[in-house]
Amino acid sequence: MERVDVLMDPLRAFLHQIAEFLPRLGVALVVLIAGFLLAKAARFAIVKGLRAINLHIVTQRSGLDGFLQRGGMQTDGVAVLGVVIYWAVILAALIVAFNSLGLAYVTELLGRAMLFVPRLLLALLVVIFGTYFARFVGHAVTGYCVGAGISDAKPLGRIARYAVLTFVLILAADQLEVGGTLVRTTFLILLAGVVFALALAFGLGARDWAAARLEEWWPSDSRRDKP
Repeated sequence: MERVDVLMDPLRAFLHQIAEFLPRLGVALVVLIAGFLLAKAARFAIVKGLRAINLHIVTQRSGLDGFLQRGGMQTDGVAVLGVVIYWAVILAALIVAFNSLGLAYVTELLGRAMLFVPRLLLALLVVIFGTYFARFVGHAVTGYCVGAGISDAKPLGRIARYAVLTFVLILAADQLEVGGTLVRTTFLILLAGVVFALALAFGLGARDWAAARLEEWWPSDSRRDKP
């Protein structure tokens, strides 16, 4: 009889562990189902709310929607924000579910991923409003140059737009902590190189062109009349 008890002890322990695990598994499944439904509701509410304040018009005029569609995505910037919110809620539900199952390592990994979501949202907002502002600056520079009679109005407008857009992308990358100091330093080096190359070209090979552009933008008569 004692031998039978010895053989049955591991089986009893196994059944006891199963009995303790099943309620936790049930709680985890309920949390996942509730999280899935909540994620869909949150995405719907966020997208509706952002469209109600006309954020989709900002993404459209900034050129972000066109960029996404050229990349093969049949969506817009507002929908992308909704998807990010959706997966943020799903991640939160997974963290609660795995924590209830006692899987601490998986919970820690998901928690680290969850900390990335706010930075991603902020980076997306920086890109949305930054691209809109870059487009506005480009149109403003072009309009000013056209009004001033400068023939190179469109190239100057594009240069201004892409300069602002580059700065915006660096800000977004900084929010995501991508590259950090290396990205900023590389950008400054490239910017200094471009400025030096332009200055060298103006000084050596494009003196006549630079003089013509200067005369066109700022006639010598007006410079003489200026006190």
